[in-house]
Amino acid sequence: MEFDLSAYAPFQAEVEAWCRSQHQNGFFPPHRAGRSRAEATAEKRRVQRELGERGWLCGGWPVEFGGGGWSKVKQAVFNEVAAYRGIPGTGRDNVGVSTVGPTLMIYGSPAQQVEFLPRIARGEIIWSQGYSEPNAGSDLAALETRAVAAGDFFLITGTKVWNHSQDVDYIFLLARTDPAAPKHRGITQFILPRHTPGVTVRPILDAYGDERWTLLILEEVRLPRTLVVGEVNRGWYQAATSLDFERSQMAYVGAARRTLETLIQLARTHQRGGQPLAADPVVRARLGELAVQLEGARWLSYRVAFLQDQGQVGTPEFSRAASLSKVWACETQQRLQRLGVELVGPLGLLSAGSPWAVLDGWLDEEYWGAPGTTLAGGTSEIQRNIIAQRGFGLPRA
Repeated sequence: MEFDLSAYAPFQAEVEAWCRSQHQNGFFPPHRAGRSRAEATAEKRRVQRELGERGWLCGGWPVEFGGGGWSKVKQAVFNEVAAYRGIPGTGRDNVGVSTVGPTLMIYGSPAQQVEFLPRIARGEIIWSQGYSEPNAGSDLAALETRAVAAGDFFLITGTKVWNHSQDVDYIFLLARTDPAAPKHRGITQFILPRHTPGVTVRPILDAYGDERWTLLILEEVRLPRTLVVGEVNRGWYQAATSLDFERSQMAYVGAARRTLETLIQLARTHQRGGQPLAADPVVRARLGELAVQLEGARWLSYRVAFLQDQGQVGTPEFSRAASLSKVWACETQQRLQRLGVELVGPLGLLSAGSPWAVLDGWLDEEYWGAPGTTLAGGTSEIQRNIIAQRGFGLPRA
């Protein structure tokens, strides 16, 4: 792999300049920055549309499907800037772009491609992913949501969890269509319009008290067969392919770089015993160690993009590289999220609004968000299994 990204510097500068035109400091505010969920969603829709008009939202898609025809490395460059600047509706924050669209390009019917791909590329619709269930998370193939054939329709009943379905337009759903088949078979992918009768969405509060996730309840939801994606009973294998499209962990790398820079500035300004934290060689060593780990995570992520450009998706080398990138990037970000509180002590656990809160409670938010970093998108334990079994051919224990 060529590690020189200088050819992309003008493009990177263009994206960063656009971010500065959106907000004075060039960073989009996080959801908790005094805004309601509805306000955050409205900005996400606005930004998606503008990115679509610029050709940036789906730049990595093929031109024939409304994309820009970028290389995967250029897409990773954009994703890194987007995550660092907090651009909403990009990276892991846009299931439609990263997962749904690429899946429809391979498995979708011509009618589905015409109906959905242009609207995704233009940033007109928002999707969520209806995969995990209360009893099927890491072992996703154990899902229990049922889809029963009824003529030209399927009746879907079940519960999905850890999704973001409150303000979306469509849900990309997995349901079991053959309960007698082995658990990795008999699963089908569906497109579910969010406001279909029988769909109920309830908020799930995170550790900070925000409506971060939702519980999706499906009660005999009637879906036409035209909304089946690909082959009936082949959804598990289709989903495995679709997840390969967004394996470069630039969303974590970009966010981690912003966290690291914030902690470095904190170490320079926050004092302990009359001296800035940065005067302590132990503090400097910990920050330096994490800076090295982050740089490693960055290049592991670019290697995944490079392998995609080389047509290596689906090979053992790609599986190993993708899971290694996921583990290293997420665990590095998690260490950074926890470090702030470890540096400043109990003051770091004060919430926004407290007169003694450090960085207006940002450290507290990062600390409580840290456990989920290595759970979302496939736990570190599952990724290590993939590295061992698919990457190195080791037997199951």
